[in-house]
Amino acid sequence: MTDNDAISTSERKRGSGVKMVYDLLRDEILDLVLPPGSPIDEVQLAERFKMSRTPIREALVRLAGEGLIDTLPNRSTMVSNIDFLNMHTFFDALVLMYRVTTRLAAQYHRIEDLQVIRGHQAEFAAAVAAQDALAMIATNAAFHSAIADAGRNAYFTGLFNRLLDEGRRILRLYYQSYEDRLPQRFVDEHEDIIAVIAARDTEAADRLATIHAEQIVQQIQKLFARGGKLNIAL
Repeated sequence: MTDNDAISTSERKRGSGVKMVYDLLRDEILDLVLPPGSPIDEVQLAERFKMSRTPIREALVRLAGEGLIDTLPNRSTMVSNIDFLNMHTFFDALVLMYRVTTRLAAQYHRIEDLQVIRGHQAEFAAAVAAQDALAMIATNAAFHSAIADAGRNAYFTGLFNRLLDEGRRILRLYYQSYEDRLPQRFVDEHEDIIAVIAARDTEAADRLATIHAEQIVQQIQKLFARGGKLNIAL
């Protein structure tokens, strides 16, 4: 093996290490395993993942670039807080993407798209029945992402997937407000949405998607706001 081959192998190993650390920490942050304000210690992470601090540091740089962790003036690092004060901009974009993607799915879907959507719906219904919050979040995102795919606009799909991903921390709190026991109506609403998509009823798809998205937003706002003030302890 030449020196260049050894360097290349080392770089690949480090790159895979960075990705593993990044993926695991990102999931833990978004799923609130690491809640907002949690300290991030490079030494502890290096011990946990059995690797040097260099790939740990690179993974943290990526997470910081996504706004998931903050480096404080004293150089300590922590999981970033959720910006509740500006949450309305996220909600506006989320509701709009629910509407647009569902409407386009009703207009442009193919038969095979409905099979994929129904498959994700079955997984969501099973997660709701099992009261598995993390599975509910994942299968709900997969359901709506499949609807977006059926609308055949990659730009809308990309934006919607980003919003669904960034909203995982919010959804985790949202499900906690139901003690991880979502009412059956959430499953029923998904079934109604599938029905209007299959019927190619764009107006009904828009209407149901709006109702579905806005009731989520209203519940979250009710959870966070008490008399116009934020009242949440993390």
